[in-house]
Parts: sequence; structure tokens; C-alpha cells
Amino acid sequence: MREVGWIVVFVMIFISCNALLDLSGVHQVKGTWMGSTTLPCTYVPSEGFTEQALSWSVERDSSTSTIFRRDDSGDHILLSNFRDRVSVPKHSPGNASLLIENLEMPDSGHYTCQVIWRSTNNSLITREVTTIVKIVKVAATKPIIRAGELGLTVPAGASTSLTCEASGSPPISYRWFRSTPGGKAPLQSSGAELAWDSLRPSDSGTYFCEAANRAGAGVAQQSDPVQLTVTDLLPTMLVSRMDTAPEGPVTDTGAPPAPLLYGTVAALAGAALGALGVVAALRWRRRRRKEDPLYEVAFHSTAGVTALEAEVKVPVQCLHKETCSNAETTNDTFTVKDRKSPEYENLVTAMESEYEIEGI
Repeated sequence: MREVGWIVVFVMIFISCNALLDLSGVHQVKGTWMGSTTLPCTYVPSEGFTEQALSWSVERDSSTSTIFRRDDSGDHILLSNFRDRVSVPKHSPGNASLLIENLEMPDSGHYTCQVIWRSTNNSLITREVTTIVKIVKVAATKPIIRAGELGLTVPAGASTSLTCEASGSPPISYRWFRSTPGGKAPLQSSGAELAWDSLRPSDSGTYFCEAANRAGAGVAQQSDPVQLTVTDLLPTMLVSRMDTAPEGPVTDTGAPPAPLLYGTVAALAGAALGALGVVAALRWRRRRRKEDPLYEVAFHSTAGVTALEAEVKVPVQCLHKETCSNAETTNDTFTVKDRKSPEYENLVTAMESEYEIEGI
């Protein structure tokens, strides 16, 4: 009874391993002329079974030829017309699929994938799967246009591109056109990509592309048009002063900047305006006698611009030392007060009582 039990277990394991090692694929594959295709051939690896050999063969015109073989010595391509066009994944247990590139019309046929495994007791298991391959010529389809990262609204000076994409049997040729009102669209470029290094507003317009291949007998397929808009760059107006630098970003309000006064011109203009204001407010002028002392008033400015304040101290320098001998010696600075202040009124009253006043 024990021996019968072991036999049953062995048979179940053998059947299970056979099920895991069954090859899976598809019955038919349609390939595009000058394109590429993959013929599926996969299995589930099983412990205790090692892949011993793998081969792909093709049956055409009632004859069978081996295309590809993999064994302990490596990979071998046995048909010269498939050399550099076929491959099988490496280091991918369970995947024996065949990739065929640059398909040719004679590649149509029946392709068979065969895998041989060796078990731990040196027994061999062989499995096969056959796929029918049909190579067809496909005309170029209607292309689509893909815009660059910036989209279809791009600022002037930026770089962008438009890409034309179509499917079908390669090679596919592309041409770019720009629509013109009531006229024939001029050719812009040949190739899948239409690119600009530095856009200008004049580049705005409607563009479309065409795709064609030999399978379509030279008939071009036209894409839907797209509108490219190039926006003007808005200038940033920077307003600065020599005496005061603005803090933070400057906002462009669209209005022209106010005129600014700088340096010595601002100082002289400020002094003149201040003197004119004092004369207009007091409306008096003193007639100087010969023996009266002469005074020189110095205007001091900060950062090149005279500041007119409500209360400033103006240094007075006496030009006749003998006349000014009785003047104050501790401080040669007079204070000019605001006309509306009491101190200012007292000062004007004192001056009127001391000097002869003549109306202007």
C-alpha cells in the first residue's frame, strides 16, 4: 500500500509539472511591413525542471527551417536573412517570446516555439506552440499634432515645437504647412517635428501636417489644423531714485513715470522754491543801508536734494567781522520757524520794529 501511495504522489507531481510547463501563445499575429512584432511563447517555471534547449522555426512553402536556437553554448541565429532582426529575452525565466524587427513580406509563415526541459532524474520534457504570422502593408493613418510643453499659447522669445504622429508601415514621411487666408498653404518644413528656437509674434498662425508612405501609394493624410499663438512680452518698468531706493517689487501700473529731479538741479530748484515761498508769505523787502552787515546763507542738502521742512536751522556767516562784533558768538545759527507758529510771529514783529519796511 505504501508503494502505491508513492506512485500516486509521483504521478500527480509529474502531471502538475507538465501543466506548469505547457507553453502559451496566440494562434495568429498580424505584422506591419517594415515594422516589428513579438510572437508570444511563455511558461511557468517549475522546481526540479531546467530549461535544456529553446528553438524557433518557420514553415514556408512546405519547408521548415530553424531560425533561432538557444542551448548551453549560447544563442545562435541559423538563417542569414533573420540575422540582426530576431532576439529572445535573456535572464527572463519562462519567457521564450521571439521579437522580429524590420518585417519583410516573405516573413509571413507558421512559426513554432519549442522548449525542452530536463528533470532531476535526467528525463526530458518537450513542448511546442505554433503561431501564424501574416505581414501586411498598411497605409499611413490620419496624423495627429502634439504640442510642446508650453502648449499652443507661447510667449515671444521662447522655444517650442509641434510633432506630427501617424501609424502605418514605415518609413512615413511628414510635411508641415501654414494656412493662409484664401491662398495655398506654403510648405514650412519636412520631418515629423516643426521647431522654433526663438518665437516671434509673426509666427502666430494655423498649422497642419501631412503623412504618407509607400503602402498608401503616395496618398498623403492630412491632420486637423492647430492654432499657434505667440504673445508679446510685457515690459517691466523700473522706477528708481538716487536718494531713495524702493523696497520690494515695482508694480507696472501702465502710466508713464513721473519726472524726477536729481542731484544739484533738485537742490537749486528746492532752494529757489523755498525762497519764493518766504517772499510771497512775508511780502516785505528790507532796504539795506551801507553800514548794514552782509550775510551769506548756506543751504545744506541731504543726498543731493534739499529738504524743505517746517523747522530748519540755517547757518549764517557774517561777511564784515567788525560789524558783527556785537553779534552772538556762542551760536551763529538762526532758526527759521513756521510762519503759523507764535515764535515766528514774534521774530517778524521784532524785525519790523528794528528795520525800515518797504512794501513790495
